[in-house]
Amino acid sequence: MRLDAEWMVRADERILEFLLEAGPHSPTGIENDGRVRFGSEYIGRRLRDYLVPVGLADTVGNGVYVITDQGRSFLEGDLDARDLPDPRNL
Repeated sequence: MRLDAEWMVRADERILEFLLEAGPHSPTGIENDGRVRFGSEYIGRRLRDYLVPVGLADTVGNGVYVITDQGRSFLEGDLDARDLPDPRNL
């Protein structure tokens, strides 16, 4: 069972699941794939402002993102996201 943090939204899990399954992608690539039904600007904002600062995702340059080991642990239910810092306060 995944335990998400108060600041998380459904899109965060979908983005992380996509990166786990499909590998490194840009927000536009994620949107164009169709599995994550959110716009690229929103996807990019969630990655840049929330998922990367707390270590669930990382950037590999040129706007391309990857899931981290910590992100995998969250998806597997081994990491309680409530233990992560609130990115709104970083």
